[in-house]
Amino acid sequence: MSQTSSLRLTGVERHYVQGESKLTILDRADMEIRAGEIVALVAPSGAGKSTLLHIAGLLEKPDAGDVFINDTSCGGLDDAGRTDMRRSSIGFVYQFHHLLPEFSALENVMLPQMIRGLSRKVAGERAKLLLEYMRLGKRVSHRPSELSGGEQQRVAIARAVANNPYVLLADEPTGNLDPTTSQYVFEAMTALVRQSGVAALIATHNHDLARRMDRAVTLEGGKIVDHVL
Repeated sequence: MSQTSSLRLTGVERHYVQGESKLTILDRADMEIRAGEIVALVAPSGAGKSTLLHIAGLLEKPDAGDVFINDTSCGGLDDAGRTDMRRSSIGFVYQFHHLLPEFSALENVMLPQMIRGLSRKVAGERAKLLLEYMRLGKRVSHRPSELSGGEQQRVAIARAVANNPYVLLADEPTGNLDPTTSQYVFEAMTALVRQSGVAALIATHNHDLARRMDRAVTLEGGKIVDHVL
């Protein structure tokens, strides 16, 4: 496994004001994930998992601290810079696939590449390769409504890595699937992570899946700490 740090959080703080009180979600939180490493984020509802993923994915700014993507500080980026970093360096997978219903599987994977500036031909070639890797080579022309739940989520995973990101963030990516399909999608996702060398942080309530990752972390008192399953 590479020793390169693809995602690093240093001294991250996030607070919310409720009336006259301040609710601390993250308190000088630190975390580092190396290229090719898969880390499970396991914590009870309300502990701050979504906040952590949003900050790591540059969707939300911390009140203090910094986020480094491939050793590049993101703390000083303006909105345009954060958007560009998300498009080029971060992939997202959610519990619900959020595929665009009017486009085919192939087109859904092509779109983020074309938004980044790649030609339709180049984007199409990479999209086809990714979908074939996810065992969807015969389903590339199908729209989301013509795909099973597991197939839709595999398209979403292919879309998330289409731009060769340094970081993959997943929020309960198998939470909406039956156990058998969940296992299949998880195996496909981890194989793709290993092959691409992306650093993955995967929030999950499924301890069986979490045990199959390289390590697990949780949130305690606003800190990110190692978690033994």
